[in-house]
Amino acid sequence: MLHYSGTVYRPPSEAHSLIIQVTVGCSHNKCAFCNMYKDKKFSVTPREQVLEDLRWARAQYPRVERFFLADGDALILPTDRLLEILRDIRTLFPECTRISTYASPKSILGKTPEDLSALRDGGLDFAYLGLETGNEALLQKINKGVTVAQQVEAGRKLKAAGLTLSVTAISGLAGSNGDWQAHAIDTAKALNAIGPDFIALLTLRIYTGTPMADWVASGELVTPTPTELIRETKLLLEHIDCPGAVFRSNHASNYLVLAGNLNQDRDRLIAECEEALRGEAPLRKFVELGR
Repeated sequence: MLHYSGTVYRPPSEAHSLIIQVTVGCSHNKCAFCNMYKDKKFSVTPREQVLEDLRWARAQYPRVERFFLADGDALILPTDRLLEILRDIRTLFPECTRISTYASPKSILGKTPEDLSALRDGGLDFAYLGLETGNEALLQKINKGVTVAQQVEAGRKLKAAGLTLSVTAISGLAGSNGDWQAHAIDTAKALNAIGPDFIALLTLRIYTGTPMADWVASGELVTPTPTELIRETKLLLEHIDCPGAVFRSNHASNYLVLAGNLNQDRDRLIAECEEALRGEAPLRKFVELGR
């Protein structure tokens, strides 16, 4: 059977992908809002174990078309090591149509353009980058470990190498007592500068044991109401300019489901926010799921 260490996470769109844990945990693991990898220390999975997992999966499944390389930052691996893994997947699973991974800005910036192009040519098709916010002060407060300029540079590097890029942002991250307007507007500006293929807007959830939970307990951060979150989303959409990007706010954490293509559906998405603010659109209840 496959080797998995601790809780394993993947993006919602990877629900039908085979998850191969090529690293364990997150190389940064210090973000104030996140508890995903607190149960394990970052490490690199031995090549022999990765190959054993792939061979086991080949023996079990007649067809596997999509793979997700876990955990939080597989791209931190040396390029040669990643290329070996990609070759193994493509050799054992010639039917494979997509290989994807989470990618931290630091790991992206640590790769040369030639490295990223080689990974794309080797079969890495899709990367998920957590922008979270485009506001400099808020980005530093949540301890992302990079600047907004570095986030933008990382996203643009992936795009230039030919990878399909999905960027996530977190609605409500500033709290209702923080500068939520700056969070929304600056996040739109950062997304505009990156020009991702997909934009996924999540909603802030507070997890026990995180610094952000302490901020809520002390009153330093007040979690926004659904109405305040929708107001913030509307402001973001009013400033977004990402032609061709697919916009989704349909994660289990989102109260209002939004889906469209930018910029053509932007006015409709804003109108749907306005309907919800007037109480004319139903809101979902939050379902506790992993990110």
